[in-house]
Amino acid sequence: MVALRLLLADDHEIVRKGLRKIIEGQPGWTIVAEVNNGRAAVEQAIQFKADIAVLDIGMPLLNGLEAARQLSKRGLRTKILILTMHESEALIQQVLETGARGYLLKSDAVRDLVPAIEALSQNKTFFTSKVAQMILEGYLGKSKETGDEIDSLRLTSRQREIVQLIAEGKSSKEVASELGLTVKTAETHRANLMRRLGCHTVAELVRYAVRNKIVTQ
Repeated sequence: MVALRLLLADDHEIVRKGLRKIIEGQPGWTIVAEVNNGRAAVEQAIQFKADIAVLDIGMPLLNGLEAARQLSKRGLRTKILILTMHESEALIQQVLETGARGYLLKSDAVRDLVPAIEALSQNKTFFTSKVAQMILEGYLGKSKETGDEIDSLRLTSRQREIVQLIAEGKSSKEVASELGLTVKTAETHRANLMRRLGCHTVAELVRYAVRNKIVTQ
């Protein structure tokens, strides 16, 4: 079996332990980093030159989709396997647009995690069976997106980060600290986003973020 360096990113320790147990049972596979948020996932995937990053979608600070986008934009060798409890046409489309090469439901992880990682290591793709069927039948092309979903896809990477942090309850000062901005710049971004998305309160922004899978409930 080919030697592989893997990164695990999930904010639930019990899930990470389960994935670790499966992976450590494979000869030559090594977990080089284990993190509980998307920002750390990006940093450590780069630092440890992970061959494959297994990313949960619903993580704090930076969700799995945004972490995948940032890793893909850097042109790294790291292949990305998205791990999630959810499946929907809109979500599948977003996963594909991040550059991720695999989509695995958590409910299928015991059976399919090893085959998924093997496929990605051979420069192939891997999708949970139901997702693969949806893609094969062309559901993505027929998907009727809502206005919110379309707008979410048009947000920049930085804007999606800010939406997530605000939805997680971060103040402008905390957003500025996380992203290396001045407080004034963070406040400007916040005001511009609220206006663009038609949100008058943080509660409305949270609902927008949940609908568009930027954060999970």
